[in-house]
Amino acid sequence: MGFSRARTGARGGTRFTAYYTDIKGDERSAGTFATAKEADKAWQRAEAKVAEGRVTSTRHGRQRFADFVLDTWLPDHVMEESTRQNVTYTVHKRFIPEFGRMRMNEILPQHVQAWVRQCQKEGLAASSIHRMATVLSAIFTSAVVNQVIFTHPCKGVVLPTVGKKQFEIITPEQFSAFHDAIEGERFRLLVEFDIESGLRWGELSEIRLKDIDRATGILTVSRSVVELTARAHPTGGRFLVKDYPKDRTFRRLKLGRPLVTTVLAYAMANGIRDDDLLFPFPEQDDDAPIPEVPDGVDLGLTAPNDEGKRYKHGTTTAYTNGRCRCEHCRATFARYRALRRAEGRDRPRRRRRVTTDGHIPADWFRKNVWHPARERAGLPASVTPHQLRHAHASWLLAGGANLTVVRDRLGHASITTTERYLHTLPEADDSAVAALSAVRNRGAGAVGAGLR
Repeated sequence: MGFSRARTGARGGTRFTAYYTDIKGDERSAGTFATAKEADKAWQRAEAKVAEGRVTSTRHGRQRFADFVLDTWLPDHVMEESTRQNVTYTVHKRFIPEFGRMRMNEILPQHVQAWVRQCQKEGLAASSIHRMATVLSAIFTSAVVNQVIFTHPCKGVVLPTVGKKQFEIITPEQFSAFHDAIEGERFRLLVEFDIESGLRWGELSEIRLKDIDRATGILTVSRSVVELTARAHPTGGRFLVKDYPKDRTFRRLKLGRPLVTTVLAYAMANGIRDDDLLFPFPEQDDDAPIPEVPDGVDLGLTAPNDEGKRYKHGTTTAYTNGRCRCEHCRATFARYRALRRAEGRDRPRRRRRVTTDGHIPADWFRKNVWHPARERAGLPASVTPHQLRHAHASWLLAGGANLTVVRDRLGHASITTTERYLHTLPEADDSAVAALSAVRNRGAGAVGAGLR
């Protein structure tokens, strides 16, 4: 039951504060008024709204954005651990500096629009702004649902247009050259497995021998692994295995018999059992051999540095002064340091070890396997490991595979996503060009006959 209480002001006057009981049974203020009659009406209105399920205390809206997000929204919001890691970074990097000290009920659409404009001025991609705006909208939606605020600051905010980029699909010829440039049987087989299955990296690096049916060649995709920082990991590790793939649905797809035969032979030769990772991280050697450097070969000059100077590739000055990180300059510098350590001229330092539980870190794979092979094959830097998944879908459709079958193999939620891979190979429109040429040549023949 609500009530009003008289209070004496600083100047000796009497005012009346209205009190009511909220949904949790806590005593709340409905405001202070000049007369007891106004205060009684105020707490009666407040209790009527509580009875309707609406909380009227303005104290929640007066809390600062940083307090609401860090103390309430982030701890309570349900999301994947990898998503939580990315969202936490975005909150601290982009939201707290802009809105952190503002009160929740003071943030208006104009403030959010100004933030969007500032992101554009800083050169952020439109797609990045959209992703961050989605997170910001989720924060304010939660605040509205919990009656912290009653208007949504993201409503009506205009976001920059995101252009749809055309997929850059590597051709079978390019893939063959790239595959041949990969060093090591394990990674050549990993890449071949990826192009034939179209798996995401988290699914591929978690594949175990037991996931492949030896008789039918059916691969069951039922798990995936994500990489996290120690702070974001539940137990402080680096890899977190999830008992479901990205689309949260198990899927089964058939592999070619030659690939299955190769995989089984590889597993037998390397002692891989059913529960073991099919592509584990290679054993780390603390005593790595001293790198070999080409002798008497002219490797050319580096690109000009900030001072416009150029240096010969494969020299320590190219690595230090020219800041060149090609394989020859890296090998030369590594050899220089290794020889100094062997002669006792530098303090020996243990070789850096990769923190892993057996899974291959994506960044390590890109730096140590993918990019060196890509450079040797002459492929552009824009070609990434994920594009093997794009190539898998594009090649299937170009070869006449059913659109629904391709969708199910890739685990797409919508067939519209799969349709983006139609006509992505360079020769996809050859038939259209040939048809146009045939019609034009027919017309040209008629014109030529008329001239005769």
